[in-house]
Amino acid sequence: MSVHQAQLQISSTEFTEWMAFYELEPFGDIIADLRHGTAAALLANINRDSKSRPEQYMAEDFIFWRREDQAVEDAAPVLLDDPVAQSNLLRAALFGLSPK
Repeated sequence: MSVHQAQLQISSTEFTEWMAFYELEPFGDIIADLRHGTAAALLANINRDSKSRPEQYMAEDFIFWRREDQAVEDAAPVLLDDPVAQSNLLRAALFGLSPK
């Protein structure tokens, strides 16, 4: 769906309500990746040899497109002065590409 189509079908009030709901109950690809990473970590830990690998697997170990130092959920939005840099950052967040 394009942005124009979405604007025709949803009001600003409803969009704001969805944003508030997302703050309470996150959804989308990042949460899905975390959910699948958790399942993969569970399976890996069930089959892990604790003598050869004493540390447990974590969900983040199976989310390969995320950097190790990147938190699953960032607390505050990142707002940049340069619109091109902001677009690159959004593109990286949405599509998992490294910012330019």
